Amino acid sequence: MKITGLRSYMSADRDRPRVLVAIDTDEGITGWGECYNHGPDRALPPLLDYLYLQIEGEDATCIERLILKLLQQSRFPPGAMGLAAISGIDHALWDLNAKALGVPVYRLLGGHVRDRVRVYLGVYSAPEPEDIRDFCTAKNEEYGLTAFKLSPYRNDIHAEPWGKVLKATGDWVEKTAALCPDFEFAYDAHAKLWEPWQAAQLGDVLAPHHPLFYEEPMRPENIDAWGALKKQLKVPLATGESLYNRWEFLRLLQAGGADIVQPDICVVGGLYEMRKIAALAEAFYVNVAPHNPMGPLATAVNLHFSAACPNFKILEYRLPHGAAYTGHGLSDSDESAAYVKDPYLPVDGHLDLRPDRPGWGVEIDEDYLKTDRYVHWERKLPKRPDGSIAFP
Repeated sequence: MKITGLRSYMSADRDRPRVLVAIDTDEGITGWGECYNHGPDRALPPLLDYLYLQIEGEDATCIERLILKLLQQSRFPPGAMGLAAISGIDHALWDLNAKALGVPVYRLLGGHVRDRVRVYLGVYSAPEPEDIRDFCTAKNEEYGLTAFKLSPYRNDIHAEPWGKVLKATGDWVEKTAALCPDFEFAYDAHAKLWEPWQAAQLGDVLAPHHPLFYEEPMRPENIDAWGALKKQLKVPLATGESLYNRWEFLRLLQAGGADIVQPDICVVGGLYEMRKIAALAEAFYVNVAPHNPMGPLATAVNLHFSAACPNFKILEYRLPHGAAYTGHGLSDSDESAAYVKDPYLPVDGHLDLRPDRPGWGVEIDEDYLKTDRYVHWERKLPKRPDGSIAFP
């Protein structure tokens, strides 16, 4: 089965851009994948066209060989953009190979070790406790969801005294826990804290309420600082969305810097690299909770990885319709990521496998993708009171 073409599409998932990749073969089978769109937004399609030159005419069944070729074809290891593009290609290769055999992708990974995949719904803000209760109750009634992720910040951490920040968070978490006793909450601190002692103190505020995990409170670059931080915490520490390969995760694990790792299958180079990262984590008794604030195709890819991963914990999930990423994350919307016709939706808080559907188990709406629905997005940078730029 020879590779005969690569097509990329700029689309949108509500207010965020998405880049999808299709790889065509001489047997008429097409595979689909998704790249993480870090920005610059329109840089990925020409990069994908360049990478296609390295695999044109190659045997599409040799997935690892092809990914190794893409990783090694440049003088220096690929960075964020290169790995995002390779991730989409990797996904498409797994999809088309599973379709050629008429099986789900997870069957190519040794089969599933679980019958369904638990998810948590990302909210990414810190609404009023009563609003959280109402939102979580509604999603529980509709989808059986019992786990959610919030931001731990209730006020401006750059302008307010730190003690006031901690008290506001503590009071809010306590009230939220009292109103929502049947739900689990993770807290994503978004790497906004520069000083490790602040990360430790914020973790202490969360600890009495037993969070599902405490995610990325500080910058990822200094691995040793993560090892020191974890020793001070009484909550599960999660990180890894900004790490790119198995060697970076190995260093984190050797430093004892995480209880849960969060690689992104659209960032690290795809399923090929994700499996190797998970195997390393398993040897350190560390679970994997994939980073997945993405669209429904990326969710499908993550589902198959998670189904076959023995040390999987829980999958980050966003509904393919409803609230945008901006704002407080609770308001419903008519917008949707409509390029997937039949997205995976939670039942009883889990995504069910589709054993009768080959590949990723979803159908792509190619007619929808023919219209460029690109929306521009860039990270907003906060400023401190003295005018300096803070971490977003």
